[in-house]
Amino acid sequence: MDVEDTTLIVLAVHVVVCFVFAVLISANRRPSSAIAWVLAIVFIPFIGALVFLLIGVGRLPRARREKQVEVNELMLARTPGLSEVSHRSQWPSWLASAATLNLNLGALPMVGGNRAELLPTYSGSIDRMIETIDEAVSYVHVQFFILVLDDTTRPFFDALRRACARGVTVRVLSDHVSGYLYPNRRETIAELASMGASWLPMLPLRPLRGQWQRPDLRNHRKLVVVDGVAGFTGSQNLIDSSYLKKKNIARGLHWHELMMRVDGPVVRELDAVFVADWYSESEELLPLDTSPVILSPDVAHDLADMQVLPSGPSFENDNNLKLFVLMIQSAQKRVSITSPYFVPEESTLLAIVTAASRGVDVELFVSAIGDQTLVYHAQRSYYEALLRAGVKIWLYQAPTVLHAKHFTIDNDVAVVGSSNMDIRSFSLNMEVSVLVHGRSFVDRMRAVEDDYRAVSDQLTLDNWLKRPSGQKIVDNLARLTSSLQ
Repeated sequence: MDVEDTTLIVLAVHVVVCFVFAVLISANRRPSSAIAWVLAIVFIPFIGALVFLLIGVGRLPRARREKQVEVNELMLARTPGLSEVSHRSQWPSWLASAATLNLNLGALPMVGGNRAELLPTYSGSIDRMIETIDEAVSYVHVQFFILVLDDTTRPFFDALRRACARGVTVRVLSDHVSGYLYPNRRETIAELASMGASWLPMLPLRPLRGQWQRPDLRNHRKLVVVDGVAGFTGSQNLIDSSYLKKKNIARGLHWHELMMRVDGPVVRELDAVFVADWYSESEELLPLDTSPVILSPDVAHDLADMQVLPSGPSFENDNNLKLFVLMIQSAQKRVSITSPYFVPEESTLLAIVTAASRGVDVELFVSAIGDQTLVYHAQRSYYEALLRAGVKIWLYQAPTVLHAKHFTIDNDVAVVGSSNMDIRSFSLNMEVSVLVHGRSFVDRMRAVEDDYRAVSDQLTLDNWLKRPSGQKIVDNLARLTSSLQ
């Protein structure tokens, strides 16, 4: 066989492989994602095909998805009587449909009679969680994507130890893969074991034990629930604000977060998310709390209606994507978005650009620097379209990484949670968001946004268009990778 024949055979195999994968890829996949995968396989056929088979196909195992359905049915069964809200008459006209959407997608109702305390400082949120854990009498549920025992977090672990010593049941979930990416993994697990806490890894990749799924599907949620009466959620992982990486420390990087403590009936709904995840990682289905939650007189003011929305590959829909797009499309006056990793899906980008074009005051808070190169450059590729539509982009000054994840709509609706506004958070990560209606709460969120603006630089279209050509090329190439899902 001569060189020409060999070349023709290789070419024919390449064409067949590309055709087969094009058919496989296009099934039930967004066109942009399908095109990106096909291009990857065309230009790097064998590597592209292998990567696609590793992270481009597959969902969570059926057993996990069935457990989510089972818990959803239990949650819906207890909904009657729990979905009383405080001030429905004050809702904007679109909010009822949003609450119905979330209930149908996430199986958790909008509940009233809640109070939220914003925790905008890294150490302050840890201190507040410790204070609350020290009041626990029954149980403490802890769930963090990244959970590391270090000098910053040791007081938190000490609080858990004190709780265990009092006879409080402590259950802990953390992501299996991320545990290998940060220091002190063995020390962290050993500390939890020595105090008597029950710990389980989330979405473990242990094929020899029969635990395997698409490896880039991760549980990104962050929450703490104490006795079903106090809860915490938001953007912060349980680790030092430098994330303990040498390159971060060398650059002086540190993370800025937003957590919130919630009191009231919504805590039961937040705990239901933990119950579902605990069940997914074990065969133990914890009871769902249905007891009445009544706020004490010292916190029974400035009440807000709240709804917890879990999302991710254990559900059949992109729950958070649908909520976010609906909210942006419904805005009449103002949209303020904070997302450290802003790589929007097409419908999200269209909703944002359209809102700005119809006169809504839209602003986006992002970091001036990035810790993930591809995501950072992919994010930058969207700035021109946003700026041309009239979106104000605020770059939070280095060396701080603005890692908070929230947005506000008009004067009385907000979302706070673990979800970035990016394709990964919409489809691949398990996230938790809290929808809040309450004018007082949004006023406090506006104060947080004002603080961001005070230490940020506004990006203008003229300056952005003048950036070096090399940066433009890297940004645009990185954008192609954002759809590989």
